[in-house]
Amino acid sequence: MLAPLGADPQPAWGKLTRMPAEPTPPAAPRRPHRLDAHGDVREDDWYWLADREDPAVIEYLEAENAYTDAVLAPTAALQERLFEEIKARVVETDVSSPSRLGGWWYWTRTDEGSQYRSYWRRADPDHLLDAAVVLAGATDALADAKATPGAGQLVLDENALAEGHDFFALGVWDLSPDHTLLAYAADTDGSERYRLRFRDLGTGRDLPDVVEDVSYGSAWARDSATFFYVRLDEAMRPFQVWRHTLGTDPAGDTLVHQEDDERFFLSVELTRSERFVVVHLESKMTSEARWIDAARPDADPVVVLPRRQGVEYDVEHAVVAGAGDVWLVRTNDNGATDFALGSLPVGSQDPAQLRILVPHRPGTKLDGVDAFAGHVVLSERAGGLEQLRVLPLTGAEHASGEVFGPDHLIEQPDPVYSLGGGANGEWDTSNFRYGYTSLVTPMSSIDYDVTTRARTVVKVQPVRGYRAEEYRTERIWATAPDGTRIPISLVAPKDQPLDGSAPCLLYGYGSYEITIDPAFSPTRVNLLERGFTFAIAHIRGGGEMGRSWYEQGRLEHKSNTFTDFIACAEHLVATGWTSPDRLVARGGSAGGLLMGAVTNLRPDLWRAVVAEVPFVDVVTTMSDTSLPLTVTEWEEWGNPLEDPAAYQAMKSYSPYDNVVAGAYPALYVTGGLNDPRVGYWEPAKWVAKLRAARTDGGLTLLRTEMGAGHQGASGRYDVWRDEARVQAFILTSVDITQ
Repeated sequence: MLAPLGADPQPAWGKLTRMPAEPTPPAAPRRPHRLDAHGDVREDDWYWLADREDPAVIEYLEAENAYTDAVLAPTAALQERLFEEIKARVVETDVSSPSRLGGWWYWTRTDEGSQYRSYWRRADPDHLLDAAVVLAGATDALADAKATPGAGQLVLDENALAEGHDFFALGVWDLSPDHTLLAYAADTDGSERYRLRFRDLGTGRDLPDVVEDVSYGSAWARDSATFFYVRLDEAMRPFQVWRHTLGTDPAGDTLVHQEDDERFFLSVELTRSERFVVVHLESKMTSEARWIDAARPDADPVVVLPRRQGVEYDVEHAVVAGAGDVWLVRTNDNGATDFALGSLPVGSQDPAQLRILVPHRPGTKLDGVDAFAGHVVLSERAGGLEQLRVLPLTGAEHASGEVFGPDHLIEQPDPVYSLGGGANGEWDTSNFRYGYTSLVTPMSSIDYDVTTRARTVVKVQPVRGYRAEEYRTERIWATAPDGTRIPISLVAPKDQPLDGSAPCLLYGYGSYEITIDPAFSPTRVNLLERGFTFAIAHIRGGGEMGRSWYEQGRLEHKSNTFTDFIACAEHLVATGWTSPDRLVARGGSAGGLLMGAVTNLRPDLWRAVVAEVPFVDVVTTMSDTSLPLTVTEWEEWGNPLEDPAAYQAMKSYSPYDNVVAGAYPALYVTGGLNDPRVGYWEPAKWVAKLRAARTDGGLTLLRTEMGAGHQGASGRYDVWRDEARVQAFILTSVDITQ
C-alpha cells in the first residue's frame, strides 16, 4: 500500500478560504459495491457513477459543475483578465508556414473571432515559388482574400463544418495523389468516432459518399479513386482496414484486414513515395507491418516480417542503388534496446536478409526514420535531447557498396530545446522541414537543405508583448530514491531569487514512452509574468532518456514514476526554486494518475494539484475488458485479472484505492462525458471519495465537459477560457489574485 498521509498541510486555498458564504459541495450518495479478485475484497461506494443511464449520474455531474463555478466565481475578473492576456498575446488572424506537396503549396489560416482553422492552397506546378514567397502572399491576403493574388484557394473551413456543434475535431485530412480530392473525417461530440466525407476540390462540393464510424489513419491508392480507412471495434480499438471505391455505396466496401488479437492497434498510411500502402499493427511490445502495392489496391496485404512477441519494428520505403525497392526497418530485434536500422528487400519476409545499416547504439535511441528519394533523416534522442541526423543515399557510382554516404547532425542553437514535427510530404526534395522551440523560444518553422546545410527560418510564431530576454531556462537534475538522476527542464523570470519564495508549477506525465520536451507555450506566459517558475519533470515511464527509461517506469516498476516526480519536487524545494506552500503540480490522463499517486504519497508537498481527465481507478478499469483500451493496456500496466502480482502492484498505487482520511492539497479535477480513453466516472468517483475523506476542509473541485471527450473543449477561444480558469485556480491557490 502507499505510504500513510503526512501531517496536515497549511490551508490550501489562499483568499477563497475566507469567503463569507462558501458554496456547499455536492455529496454523491454511497451505494456500496463489492469487488472480489484473487481473494481480495474492495468496497467501492461510488461504483454506480459509471452508469451513464442513471439520471442521478448526470444530475451529480451537473451539480459538481455548478459548485465549481460558484467556488471560482470570485475569480471571474481574474479569469477574464487571463483570457484577454492570452488573446492579446496570440495573433488571432494568422497563417501557418506553407508546405509544398506535388504542384501545390498548402497552409492553414486562423481568423479573428473564428474558433477553428481553414485550409488553403496555391498552385505551383513548375516549382517557381518558395515558402517565403507563398507565406508573404498568404499573409497579404489576410486583409482581403478576394483581392490578393496570393490568397490561394480555400480547401476546407472547419468553422463551417463546426457550425451548430459545441465540439469539432478532424481525425482524417488526406489529399488524393492527383490533388483533386480531399478525404476528411469529423467528430462533433468528442467520442473519437468520425464521419468520413470526400470533397471535390475543383467544385468545392462534397461527393455523396459518406462513411460512418471511422477512426484515425487513411491512405489513397495511386488511382486517386480508391481509399483505405480504419474502423473501431466496440472497445474503441482500431482493428479493421476497409477499402472504398469512390462513387460506390459504402455498404459494399471491402474488408482488407482484420486484427483479432485484442492487444494490437491497427493503422494505415501511404508511403511518402506513394508506391505502397502500409498497414501497421502494434501492441505495446510487439509490432508487424503489411504492404499493398498502391498501383494494385485490390491486392491482399503482404507481411513484411512476421510478428514475434517482444519484437517491435516499423518500416519506411526507400529506393537504393543496386537494390531497388527496400524497406528501411527500425527494429529492436537481437537486443537492440534503443533500436537499430536495417534494410530488407521489398517482397522478402526472411529476417536473415535484414541488413543492418545503423547498428544499435546504447544510450542513443532511434525514435523515427524519414526516407526521401536521395536521403534519410533519423530522429534520435541522446542525453535527454532530440537530434536530427542526415544520411545521404549513395548513387550507383558509389564503389564501396554502402547504402549511406557520410552522415551529419543538424546543429541546433540552444543547449536545451525541442524539435517539433514538420510537413514533409515531398519525396524528391533536398529540403527537410522541422519545428524548433524551447521553453523561452516560440516555435520556429525551419527549412534545412540537406545538401548545402543551409538553415532557413520560414516563420517564427508571433507572440505579442513577449520578451524572451526576461526569462531564463535551465536543465537541472534531481536524484531519485534509487540514485537515478532525473532531468528537470525549467523556465523562470531572469531575476528569480532562489530563496524558496517563488511559486512553481511542476508538470509531469511519465507513461507510454511519451516524451514531454521543453517547448514554448504562449498561454504559459501568464504565469511567468506573475513570477512563476514552470518546470517539467522528465520522469521514468516516459521516453526522454531512451527505452530503458520507459522500462524502468512501467509494469512492476511503475512506482518509480511517482517517486521520481516527488524527488523532482523535493529538489526544487531544496535548491530554493520554490517551497511546498508555493508549489502546484499538474498532469493529465496518465499524468493524472501521477497526480493522484503523488497526492496520496506526499499531500504535504503541494499547495494545489491540477489533475485533468485523470486515470485514477486503475484496478477496476484494467479489470473490465468491456471498456475501451483495457486489453491493449495490459502490456503497459499489467493484467490484474490473470496475474495476482499485477493486481497487488496496481492496488498499491491506484489513486482511488488509496484515498484515506486526512488532509489534502486543493484539487482541481476535470473529466469529459464522452471521453473514450478515461471514463468520466474515474475523476467523478475520485472526487466523491476525496471529498468524503479529507479532514482539512480544503477544496476538491470537479468540472466535467458535458459535450466533449478526452481533449476537452475544441474551439481555440473555448480552450483559452478553460486554461484561464485553471490558471485562476493555480494563481489563487498561492495567493496571487491579480
